[in-house]
Amino acid sequence: MVMLMMMMMMMMMMVVVVVVVVMMMMMATLTTTMMMMMMMMMMMMMIMMIMMMMMMMMMMMMMMMMMMMMMMMMMMMMMMMMMMMMMMMMMMMMMMMMMMMMMMMMMMMMMMMMMMLMMMMMMMMKMPFNSVFQSLKF
Repeated sequence: MVMLMMMMMMMMMMVVVVVVVVMMMMMATLTTTMMMMMMMMMMMMMIMMIMMMMMMMMMMMMMMMMMMMMMMMMMMMMMMMMMMMMMMMMMMMMMMMMMMMMMMMMMMMMMMMMMMLMMMMMMMMKMPFNSVFQSLKF
């Protein structure tokens, strides 16, 4: 882009110079040459100004693009972090739930065991009692 612009400007300058030289040859008076020189200078200045403006614009655009890219990257990073956090939270929750379930199961098992033990004890107690009762009856 910049190189193309430079080439264009060079071509324009060459054309201007050629035109001025031809004009000088046609009317070789001092005043006209001076006028032409002034005109050429003005043209050069204008071209330079335009070039500078273009360059500035390009630089600005580049900067803006860079900034946008940086912002996007930051946003992406933030999103990723958030996602990771969410995942971690979910995992933690799941783990907690699992632990709770396990605890509940353990409790249930314990309760069942206790119940079984109680039943067994009762049965054990009953058996002798029964026998005793029977003996008493007899």
